[in-house]
Amino acid sequence: MTDNGREIQPFQGVEPARKTSLSTYYNASHLRTDAWSRLKAGARRIELDLKRGRDPRKHERNVARDLELLTPIESYWAFPGKQVFGELLRAFERREYELVGRQVTRIARLLSSDAYRSRDVAAAWSRDSGEGPDLEELLSAPLAEEGRPYFEVLVVDDLAADEEAELRRRLLEMRRSEDDFVYDVVVVPSFEDALIAVLFNHNVQTCVARYGFPFASSNHLEILQQYVAIAGLREDELEEMSDFERALALAKVLKKLRPELDLFLVTESPVEEVAGVGSREFRRVFYRQEDYRELHLSILKGIHQRFETPFFSALRRYSQKPTGVFHAMPISKGKSISKSHWIQDMRSFYGDNIFLAETSATTGGLDSLLQPHGSMKRAMESAARAFGARQTYFVTNGTSTANKIALQALMKPGDIVLVSHDCHKSHHYSVLLSGALPIYMDPYPCSEYSMYGGVPLREIKRHLLELRDAGKLDRVKCMLLTNCTFDGITYDTKRVMREVLAIKPDMIFLWDEAWFAFATFTPISRRRTAMDAANRLRRKLASPEYRAEYARWSETAGDLDESALDRELLPDPDLARVRVYATQSTHKTLTALRQGSMIHVNDQDFERQVADAFHEAYMTHTSTSPNYQILASLDVGRRQVEFEGYELVQKSIELAMILRERIRTDPLLKRHFTVLGPGELIPSEYRPSGIEAYYDPDHGWTRMEKAWHDDEFALDPTRVTLACGRAGLDGDSFKQALMDGFDIQINKTSRNTVLFMIHIGMTRGTVAYLIDTLTRFASELEEREEGETRAARANRERQVASLTQEMPPLPNFSRFHAVFRSDENTTPEGDMRAAFYAAYAEDACEFLRMDGTIAAELDAGREVVSATFVTPYPPGFPILVPGQVVSREILAYLKALDVKEIHGYDPDLGLRVFTTETLDRLRQERRVRELTETRGT
Repeated sequence: MTDNGREIQPFQGVEPARKTSLSTYYNASHLRTDAWSRLKAGARRIELDLKRGRDPRKHERNVARDLELLTPIESYWAFPGKQVFGELLRAFERREYELVGRQVTRIARLLSSDAYRSRDVAAAWSRDSGEGPDLEELLSAPLAEEGRPYFEVLVVDDLAADEEAELRRRLLEMRRSEDDFVYDVVVVPSFEDALIAVLFNHNVQTCVARYGFPFASSNHLEILQQYVAIAGLREDELEEMSDFERALALAKVLKKLRPELDLFLVTESPVEEVAGVGSREFRRVFYRQEDYRELHLSILKGIHQRFETPFFSALRRYSQKPTGVFHAMPISKGKSISKSHWIQDMRSFYGDNIFLAETSATTGGLDSLLQPHGSMKRAMESAARAFGARQTYFVTNGTSTANKIALQALMKPGDIVLVSHDCHKSHHYSVLLSGALPIYMDPYPCSEYSMYGGVPLREIKRHLLELRDAGKLDRVKCMLLTNCTFDGITYDTKRVMREVLAIKPDMIFLWDEAWFAFATFTPISRRRTAMDAANRLRRKLASPEYRAEYARWSETAGDLDESALDRELLPDPDLARVRVYATQSTHKTLTALRQGSMIHVNDQDFERQVADAFHEAYMTHTSTSPNYQILASLDVGRRQVEFEGYELVQKSIELAMILRERIRTDPLLKRHFTVLGPGELIPSEYRPSGIEAYYDPDHGWTRMEKAWHDDEFALDPTRVTLACGRAGLDGDSFKQALMDGFDIQINKTSRNTVLFMIHIGMTRGTVAYLIDTLTRFASELEEREEGETRAARANRERQVASLTQEMPPLPNFSRFHAVFRSDENTTPEGDMRAAFYAAYAEDACEFLRMDGTIAAELDAGREVVSATFVTPYPPGFPILVPGQVVSREILAYLKALDVKEIHGYDPDLGLRVFTTETLDRLRQERRVRELTETRGT
């Protein structure tokens, strides 16, 4: 780092301390936070040493170490910035420890509380025309006007220190008190430094590439170079480029890493070289003479576009109008509450605004969800931009309804749909309502932890090839998979779609991303989202390079026979259509009110083949009185992720990694609990990366990028699954103990695990409390074990063995009974809808208990067929569906379950199944229909 043209030496005259081990930190953000905290503590200790007459050299060395460590790191941030940090270093060199301690404390406090965002530090620079304001002036900057959000502008240019200061001053001079936003400026000298800055500094919202800049960074701190590795660039190619080509390459990479950024270019390249190409990658190109006023206004215009919340803003304006309501809803404008003598507590609890904004109006600036044309339409278009979709639709009654809308729009009775066996129950009901015929595909089991993973690509291709051989591929319309699962298993979505399109070029993909809305906003997980994969796949199929690749492959590929199960398949670019849908529970992992969901569409044939049916399905399942507060929260939540989604998601991943590391390394915690990683939840054949855990006590952190790039399945690190069987606790009991004793709320459990979701609402304090709770819980366990009797110990050991060694194997889907199959001799699709409605007849069913009665019927040769959905919690999806044969494996699993909640099973009556007489009657009716059809033909 330099300051006003001279190199900064962070600790002249002070012997350096032993270097901090960077392997203990997940990323540079984690390191930066801890380094400032240590710096504050070290500066205080030096002051105390001096006051008490002790030798301060030990603490001097520690402070010098942290200042040296922070020197390259702080060059990527506007606060405290190079000037402030340089002043700190010189004060430390002069041994002005009181000043250092005071200012380090202020900086650390401003950083930890994010209060620096509300301090207009940049104003001091814009007022100063000399070498810059002093340290006291910068850190005593006044509060910015309340309500003006703060961001940072990244400038990429290889400048001398005085040139950098002048550029920064001139740009900051353009700011006005009436601007809606406040920004500061960060200047970096190279391509690599720009990559580090946008991935490390979440405050960056705009990037200005100026003239020529080199590729390589002079900063070689390994923990920062990890950000460069994410981009996967080749230095030799970029070094050979012209200035404009390098700027264009930078823009493409930045859009790939953080697509929300606004990019600008200042260039001396000829207009004919830049025209057209530059406008596609940059928001605006400035030629030769830089106009700081125009650049400033262009920067703010880009921020304004993302900041706009069309529906939320319209609702706020409506709530402030003195409207006379002669329509439904007495609660509108809060009238029925404000005049009440008995429900003022509701008004006190919620406040007035929520009722002022409660209305059934679709005019006056508001809009109709069912037929949007104004603010609602613009809000959904903004959401489509944020999530990389072609169209986005808001849903106010959850993703269960979003799934019903999508499947009804895409399927008709008799169509075949491939469905993951362990999908959410709403999919099973959606299939039933549409009249489609499901083929249930089996995900790989994790029987040791009573959970399923994902459906292997080999299994998917096997089903498709069987359908092709049976002449039914034309009836297959859709494939439905969960990405990611409740437990965090994600697919390589692009690979799955690419290989499926090689067998069926017009396949429609419906990805249930209820738990994956956050993934769009960090580059590692984004590549596995349905929308990003669809965009990349569509561009790839349209490229000349892919056509050449496909031509070479097809020359040697041969027929799609059984060998196709184990080799890579490529789709024909002339036949393949990219048709992708994703349903998303926005409220689960992002900011939205409960039941706020979205449907994202990326279908090349949507307008031509689906739009009308989709509109009808949307009208069918969407209320004519949608909740405006939910819709407004979706609009505002979209704004949030376009500005701070990257920051919040990165921090949640960082917190999850810290939690994983603590549990794996703490001697007490790891005796009783195991935090599950890829090695436990994904079989090795689906993990060519070989990554077993994101953190290992012997080897430190493993970079997860390779797993997310190469592996068939990857584990979302924010889903922290804790195995509690060795503590002698089943998942439900542990969940209840955490809630009753410590007020810790969790949702998902299995027989011997609990799941902790680390989302964007979490803080380091929240995670610290969880770690403290687990430690206290483990300590109490050990105290109880010390005093237990021999009988109690034997009982505990039996419980542990039951939860760790005697887990019931997870059953696969058995089959539909013959009377509910269209062709029992070939492919396995079944008419679940026929079975569901056949059970309506009063005498069609009977109840069989699991006390040996069902087993006896099976021994006697009877096919026992479920008449209803049977869903144990956990795992939370149907083990049996209407028309499915009860296998011995399913019966053994249900009997081994020790859960209290099984939907569709009455413990007093038993399992509801079809009588043999009903099955015989249905079989006879089917034969009559077949004979009638044959004679008619």
